[in-house]
Amino acid sequence: MLLEVENLRIAFKVEGRLSVPVRDVSFKIDKGQRVAIVGESGCGKSLTALSLGALVDRAEISGKITGGPKISYIFQNPMQSLNPVMKVGAQIAESLGKNDKSEITGLLKAVSLPPETAKKYPCNLSGGQQQRVMIAMALAAKSDLIVADEPTTALDVITQKEVLDLVDRVARERSTAVLLITHNLGLVARYSDFVNVMYAGEIVESGKVVEVLRSPRHPYTQGLAAAVPRLDAPKGADLYDIKGTVPPPTDWPVGCAFSPRCPKAEKRCFEPTFVTCPLTQGK
Repeated sequence: MLLEVENLRIAFKVEGRLSVPVRDVSFKIDKGQRVAIVGESGCGKSLTALSLGALVDRAEISGKITGGPKISYIFQNPMQSLNPVMKVGAQIAESLGKNDKSEITGLLKAVSLPPETAKKYPCNLSGGQQQRVMIAMALAAKSDLIVADEPTTALDVITQKEVLDLVDRVARERSTAVLLITHNLGLVARYSDFVNVMYAGEIVESGKVVEVLRSPRHPYTQGLAAAVPRLDAPKGADLYDIKGTVPPPTDWPVGCAFSPRCPKAEKRCFEPTFVTCPLTQGK
């Protein structure tokens, strides 16, 4: 077992009120495994990922994280993550811990960038090239786990595929585990082996990707699956969307947090004694 998270809880004090954006989250990652956490914005995905590297400040954190692998992060917006006044080569050298030009060139080649990229500043690169530099830095650190937190948010569709294919390829070549944070089940289907579906700070369904996508049990997972555009859909067909929005952590609903948006909600789903969605039992 590379990493195990047990009953993770992250809480903040917000204007005198307790906000608990991550509640009782548990999951595992094995060496070389491709794992995803999927859910809408505001579900607690990124906060959970940041806690793995002790990158969450001013929070009350409880639960247990065991394994202690070396972790590298690929964030949503590379322009905000890269130092704008340092050349690319110098930033990769920082991750390497040494200024080895041949190794820097090798890392740039591994992410399909020419050697002269090392002499450029981030502003001289496209969004896709910047994200490739972030991947090179992650590889330079020789990590056991790469956390890819919505790594294609600011990229066009073609570049998105190129970047995700690159992360997948280099991780497989180096037997590096990947934790993909995304809102898109379509990406999960292509790039992950195991999926954790997160809503309102909780894991509502988890399992092997093939099994979860073939027969999703939780209504939220079913909604995410239905929202993935289909190539065989009739021309002009409306795209499915889950009605409503994720509530703020200071106002999680009583009972099942998804019940106000759930088309299959029953009376018991709104009760304080609610424990788990009856549709997921027996899985």
